[in-house]
Amino acid sequence: MFRNWILPLASPLVLAACTDRVDEARGVDHGETLLSVSAGGQAESRPDRAQFQAGIETWSRSAKTASEENKEKIAEIVTALREIGVEEKDIQTRAVHVRRIDWGDRKGQFQASNVVEVTMRDPDRAGDAVAAVTEAGANIVSGPNLSMTDPEATANLAYADAYKAARKRAEAYAEAAGMEVSRVLYIRDAGGTQGQTWLRGAEAMNEAVVQRTVSAPPPPVSMAPRPESGDGMMVGMTRSNVYIQVDFALREK
Repeated sequence: MFRNWILPLASPLVLAACTDRVDEARGVDHGETLLSVSAGGQAESRPDRAQFQAGIETWSRSAKTASEENKEKIAEIVTALREIGVEEKDIQTRAVHVRRIDWGDRKGQFQASNVVEVTMRDPDRAGDAVAAVTEAGANIVSGPNLSMTDPEATANLAYADAYKAARKRAEAYAEAAGMEVSRVLYIRDAGGTQGQTWLRGAEAMNEAVVQRTVSAPPPPVSMAPRPESGDGMMVGMTRSNVYIQVDFALREK
């Protein structure tokens, strides 16, 4: 389920009265006034995917022995994951290493390591999976990283809200100036964030646009806990925060 907000940003107003010629760079006709507005939008959704890494490090006097022992241990970890319902397609090897140690208490030994990335289609079960691999002997565990399988769906809701905010701002300015919105000249995606992921915006059309665009810092990530999750995993909600710039043409009523 999605929850949406409109978050207008305080932004500078650019009103450019036109001369007898058309402003070719911005498309403003004679009798129109340029209004540039920056605005932001928000939308939230609950992550439906969790990814974490699990692995094992083993040591031995020979590289072959360390590697064989490591292979046995990672097989036990994979078996533990399969027993709780994780499919083979959701277990992917991320790193395999065998190296000689030339320092410390283990100097002269060989270290073997194997790390897999696990994708949980039900993020509420990520805690169970972490517990399973730990009990199976994993001594490398990191994550989880919570995300959506369709991140664009939430981002697009946020962008739609940002445009609505910009349009309302433009209409308010036009009303105060005794004018009305004639048409939309330019829309720029200024990017934003989705949880801990950056959403890249479009490049500015020219240097003047760069100078007018508001570069607002991203708001903090929203990770509200869900009390009903009883395994220590609080999936929460991931917020998308996006920003746009819209240029409108205003005309006399």
